[in-house]
Amino acid sequence: MMNSMLIPDFYSLLPSNISSEHVQAHIKLNAEHPIFQGHFPENPVTPGVCMLQICKELAEEATQKSLTIKSCKNIKFTALINPFTDPEIHIDFQIKSETPTVFKITGHAQFGDTLAFKISALLSA
Repeated sequence: MMNSMLIPDFYSLLPSNISSEHVQAHIKLNAEHPIFQGHFPENPVTPGVCMLQICKELAEEATQKSLTIKSCKNIKFTALINPFTDPEIHIDFQIKSETPTVFKITGHAQFGDTLAFKISALLSA
């Protein structure tokens, strides 16, 4: 069962494959969410911190644990995500258990054929 979202109604999880070692998620951003009114009016862009939060929530779903972002070794945003033109995002990352309470995620997100970001981060329970 998906944990409660930090930002209610920001996105919905479409049919996806989520296991304890691999997340292949398909999400749909809610272009009408108030975040996009301020980030930025008439030119909405999905905040990078929100994409990081989505990855954390997906990792929680996969591990069935409440997680905290411990460190981000590498996050590279390569394209702006406009929720009106590209609301559906594919997120794909591996999960490796470093210890029983620390998990490393490594992967990327894209819309269509466009790479949106790469991530390598440690999360802890």
